[in-house]
Amino acid sequence: MKHGKQLERRTFNQDRFEILIKRQKSGKATFNELTELDEIVNRDPDIREIVLEEMQDTDAPKPPDNELPFTVEKPAAKNLFEKIRAFINRLFYSQGTGLNPSVVS
Repeated sequence: MKHGKQLERRTFNQDRFEILIKRQKSGKATFNELTELDEIVNRDPDIREIVLEEMQDTDAPKPPDNELPFTVEKPAAKNLFEKIRAFINRLFYSQGTGLNPSVVS
């Protein structure tokens, strides 16, 4: 007698859940299969617990990599002349035509 893999007792719901999860991950699951998967998760507390544990593992924030620190560059401060010039440009010039029609009239 071979003593290979240990036999595992599984219910129909557990077996069907595994099949449906594989189809969902491969992108081949139909709407009816996804509905059946949802019903199995809602009906079977053991499977629901497994799904919730997996969700907690994926929802946990990963620690940031310290190898590549991000630096935020702040825009250079404009001097008074540049601020006045930008204000006048916004006041007298529109995006498309050059002069603002409300100023020309």
